[in-house]
Amino acid sequence: MVKRIIYPPIWLVIGLVTIFALNELMPGIRFTSEWAQILGSVIIFIGLVLLLLAGGLFKQAETDMIPFKNVSALVTTGIYRYTRNPMYLGMAAILLGCGFTVGAALALLVAPVFMAIIQLRFIFGEEDMLRELFPEDFPAYCARVRRWL
Repeated sequence: MVKRIIYPPIWLVIGLVTIFALNELMPGIRFTSEWAQILGSVIIFIGLVLLLLAGGLFKQAETDMIPFKNVSALVTTGIYRYTRNPMYLGMAAILLGCGFTVGAALALLVAPVFMAIIQLRFIFGEEDMLRELFPEDFPAYCARVRRWL
């Protein structure tokens, strides 16, 4: 198994730093407006809500939120009925919202890059592990709930 030193919240911080660096150093096309600020704030709020809801369900199920650690339950209720990765989706939403609030077009690229990194470094491996731990339940869950949206 691949040793993962940089966990998803650290990738979120790296993404945030990248957004603000791009805003200052290479903003590209700018779109600063009150509406971009409002839209960005709403998207950030949605991202935070996703993180809180998903984290609460993990706590309620008494399973670890850290990828590949102490998985004792397959969480499929609440927000997990609509997306298999609400925490990662919440982090991506925070990055997208920040991209809108800074108003730099290049900053909007950070969220999809984050999603690609998370999918390659974490999601695929997590899904393999969950398939092994829950050989009947996880494939059925995947058949009815999409990975992102």
